[in-house]
Amino acid sequence: MMKIALSVENLSKIYLDSEKKTPKINALRNITLDVKQGEIFGLLGPNGAGKTTFLSILAGTVIKSSGKVNVWGFDLDKNPRQVRASIGIVPQEVNLDAFFSPKKLLDLQAGLYGIKNKEKITETILKLVSLDKEANSYSRNLSGGMKRRLLIAKAMVHQPPILVLDEPTAGVDVELRKNLWENVKELNKIGVTIILTTHYLSEAQEMCSRIAIINKGDLIALDTTKKLLERIKTKKILFKLEKFNKNISLSMPNIKFSIISNQYISVSYEKDMIDFENLISFLKKNNLKILDISIDDGDLEDVFLQLIKN
Repeated sequence: MMKIALSVENLSKIYLDSEKKTPKINALRNITLDVKQGEIFGLLGPNGAGKTTFLSILAGTVIKSSGKVNVWGFDLDKNPRQVRASIGIVPQEVNLDAFFSPKKLLDLQAGLYGIKNKEKITETILKLVSLDKEANSYSRNLSGGMKRRLLIAKAMVHQPPILVLDEPTAGVDVELRKNLWENVKELNKIGVTIILTTHYLSEAQEMCSRIAIINKGDLIALDTTKKLLERIKTKKILFKLEKFNKNISLSMPNIKFSIISNQYISVSYEKDMIDFENLISFLKKNNLKILDISIDDGDLEDVFLQLIKN
């Protein structure tokens, strides 16, 4: 049976008005979820949804109002030090000393965790994040992608079983983003449980086995990525055709036709209500010769927007 890495039950956080001491913001409302050992788990939501509050509670920098949090078998209320030791958090902001080398930074971070010199694994971690060749360079000389990987390395010095990545690819170009995800996958392969927040929903769709979506403090979805994508009911198809009269009238039950130009037609319909072959036959009967077909089954962004809107 797979071990639960993180268990959250009825977690709530209310920020009080500092003057009136009355409830001001319900940042989290009765959040209940589990993260399984060894998975890459996505935590998504728009700005102000409560993601930062959730992560800050795990990090110990924000005190929850109510609920239970259990990390790697340790209760947050009873064993806060063990909880913090079980989690490595990679922040959004790049906060590195410009004049320290990666090796020195990791050694210093390990010292803050009380790790003895003989127990430090600095070289191993630098190799894991592909920074072994830059071990003795000044941090200020590292590229943006290298600095992001160094943040991951800092979070790993105490060998936590859970790694939290808070918007790890913000401001990173496409190539560096790809390299960063390869490093994350390698960490996951060796058993590290990953909790990921990102505004790049395509990344979450590719990386995460399960996803939780929160909005205005509420958990509005929690499921496997596959099942979340199955919620998309509308299919969109773009047909490239031989030139035709764009004033043509097209009509079929339960189908919306949009004539874009005298060569392109867009079609949308409910997936379970239309047979694709019937649609093709209908176009042929109207003397429309198909040159190319582009099908859009929707992605995680469509699910996300649909859930947030509702």
